[in-house]
Amino acid sequence: MLILFLPFSAVQSDDWRFKDVERIVAVSDIHGAYGALVETLRKAKVIDDHQAWSGGSTHLVITGDLLDRGPGSRMVMDLVMRLEKEARMAGGRVHQLLGNHEVMNLIGDLRYVAGEEYAAFSDTESVEERKLWYQRFRQRQPADIDESVTRAKFEEKAPSGYFGHRQAFGPAGLYGKWLLEKPIMIVINDTVFVHGGLPPYVAENGLEGVNRTLKNDLANYVASRAALTDAGMISPLDGFRELPRLLASLLESGKIEAGLEYAARAAIDLSKSPLNNSAGPTWYRGTAACSKFVEGDVLNAALAKLDASRVVIGHTPTGTRRVEKRMNGRVIMIDTGMLKSHYNGSGNALVITDGEIRSINQEGSADWSPVSYAAGERGFGPRLADDLALAGILRNGVVVDWNANGAPWNLVQVKKGDETVFAYFKMPMDGERYLPELAAYKLDRQLQFGMVPVTVLREIEGQMGTLQYVPTGAISERERVTGNHGDKVRCPLEKQRAVMHIFDALINNPSRTPSSMMYDPGEWKLMLVDHQNSFGEQNGPLSFLENGKIPIDGEWRTALAELHDNTLRELLQNELSERQLKVLFERRDQMIGRARP
Repeated sequence: MLILFLPFSAVQSDDWRFKDVERIVAVSDIHGAYGALVETLRKAKVIDDHQAWSGGSTHLVITGDLLDRGPGSRMVMDLVMRLEKEARMAGGRVHQLLGNHEVMNLIGDLRYVAGEEYAAFSDTESVEERKLWYQRFRQRQPADIDESVTRAKFEEKAPSGYFGHRQAFGPAGLYGKWLLEKPIMIVINDTVFVHGGLPPYVAENGLEGVNRTLKNDLANYVASRAALTDAGMISPLDGFRELPRLLASLLESGKIEAGLEYAARAAIDLSKSPLNNSAGPTWYRGTAACSKFVEGDVLNAALAKLDASRVVIGHTPTGTRRVEKRMNGRVIMIDTGMLKSHYNGSGNALVITDGEIRSINQEGSADWSPVSYAAGERGFGPRLADDLALAGILRNGVVVDWNANGAPWNLVQVKKGDETVFAYFKMPMDGERYLPELAAYKLDRQLQFGMVPVTVLREIEGQMGTLQYVPTGAISERERVTGNHGDKVRCPLEKQRAVMHIFDALINNPSRTPSSMMYDPGEWKLMLVDHQNSFGEQNGPLSFLENGKIPIDGEWRTALAELHDNTLRELLQNELSERQLKVLFERRDQMIGRARP
């Protein structure tokens, strides 16, 4: 990667590790919600009623995303900048980290900037500057387009305050200069704070490597873009995602001024930095969204490299809109949707005092421990409905629509209170006693996969069978591939499929097909259905696991080893025969290389 090594403060050394801190307060993803931030910080006792620092030696950590979407972004930044100075004078600290939205504003990716955010910079924008950039914008338009059309396009792309905003986020601007000094990640005591998560990149590069490399990438990209803009080679209106193609075209045509070719090539190259994609810690969602079997070893490697026991992240709003924990408390998620108008959440602060972890809401309510991670435990269901609640709807709700057409699976509509859900009702075949669908669900939850939708035993119109939830609009793997969907997901599909293969190997399922792989398009989380042919009484080969293609190690080995015979028998004795249980024991042992006594 090309590096300019420009003398910006953003590439200077920072303190990124802090020890013996008695009290830590952390918030995330403010997104311009100034009022909610003030109330949250006040309830967390780091500011007083006059919005002055009152936290003493407290360390306040903001894990990124001060801005975008909300109207009060400039006020939020001004408040944080002031509190930084006041906290230091009182013996405390304010640690502002870079989130993906800070980076986006610095590099010119303005997809999420609200009109009110631009308007807040109208007072810094001159008439002469707007005229200059309008003339350059007009020169790029086809000659036969009416000027009124050109003017309208320009005003749409550059509303009032746009150029003041761009100046403020430039390398010499008030907010640009400030943000370019900020780290990507810090460690306080035994806790890592970062915006998105801990991808493999973190374990490979460590705390100093991540901060130095990505801060350097950012500083040099911003410097390259500023140099090209000042020379009139590009415009502030040129978006980050379009700029590489534009610069490549200018280089190919020889239109880049002498001396600026290096800056153009650097901007193209640096646009591919991990800072700007899911390989880096500002965009990564695996820590928040993937199961421990996919992500556990990645997380463990990163925490070991950073000499920490847990990580606090934002970026991915929690399902409950409260502070949540997952991975046995090693991950704490604090994006609670503070911008209520967009995320329907509220401000929550994580407070760590002498090792005790709690959260405080902007209304003042305190939860002495973060709640369990909702998305993993509830599997699939209506927002905020956990497994227990969804099972209650399926088991006790009123069946309002059922087409009993004799098919193996029948779509059923169930209503309880204000909730209406759809589910598939499966009746046992003639002479069939055991219930593999329910067994698959129970085993899935015992392992904490969350891949098999909630399934219950229920009688409908005199027929006993299993009732399995299906999200509205769910599509099959075949439909996903045909429609070319799911390319941008929180947890990569190939990782989800690896978990599926190991689960199928365990339950002896030889008939996984694209039609039994379903997705909720909202999350693109893989759902596994139709386990009628699973739990066979003959112990067949572990085809998916041959030749070490999908290794059984780390979290997998631990979880399988903890599936003791007595645990499985107690869990599944009503769904599987004794012979099916025996084969399940054998496959578990085979998968972890343990000999049967």
